Amino acid sequence: MPLVDSHCHLDFPQLAERRGEVIARAREAGVGVMLTIGTRLSAFEGVRAAAEANEGIYCSVGVHPHEAEAEPDIQAAQLLAHAGHPKVVAFGETGLDYFYEHAPRDAQKANFRAHIEAGRTAGLPIIVHTRDADEDTQALLTDEMKRGAFSGVLHCFTSGARLAAAAVEMGFYISFSGILTFKKTDALQAIARELPLDRILVETDAPYLAPIPHRGKPNEPAFVAHTAAKLAELRGISLEDVTEATTANFHRLFAKTRPYAA
Repeated sequence: MPLVDSHCHLDFPQLAERRGEVIARAREAGVGVMLTIGTRLSAFEGVRAAAEANEGIYCSVGVHPHEAEAEPDIQAAQLLAHAGHPKVVAFGETGLDYFYEHAPRDAQKANFRAHIEAGRTAGLPIIVHTRDADEDTQALLTDEMKRGAFSGVLHCFTSGARLAAAAVEMGFYISFSGILTFKKTDALQAIARELPLDRILVETDAPYLAPIPHRGKPNEPAFVAHTAAKLAELRGISLEDVTEATTANFHRLFAKTRPYAA
């Protein structure tokens, strides 16, 4: 069973200018499906085009919390307009980022709720970015769950054990990136070791956060294999077991996707 890169940005310049090579290297590394992520509605056409042009590549549509002020007042209907496309399998990434504060917190929260409403309406998962905002992320997700169930993933997880446990209790998945391979990430590694295996995904967030041994270089989907290998090491299981579990988890969450092997 091939690995899945559950979160990358194939439309970003660092990857788009050599996309064919990047995809070929991913296939050689045993990566089947890739999910390329929307961060701005104004740039979604490029995200969708990358998915449309390649077998085994899907996309999401959304507005990153950093863009919540630049692209304000996003409504669920604007996101839902794209939900019928066969390659659009999720909404996001959305969420809260209090580390950079590129957008006011109120704007980020309104943006977040619009994505949740779209996900609930369409029955598609949301992809959540959260940084230095554990308490508000948990509170907002809990409040929205009371309005009606929805599914999703906390991507590139670097938050605390409390948020991880709460998210899993809500039915969410937790995705680990190359940060899992970095030094001085003992707390994160402990979370990865203890979470239920059937709630874990792996990702690159390429072109960012390249794992060891590629740290400092542009990241790409092929490198998700290093994160999967680290997860296997931490849990004391085989890479094959991690691959089987994380790929199955991905297709369970992103139900519109289909397995792909080059």
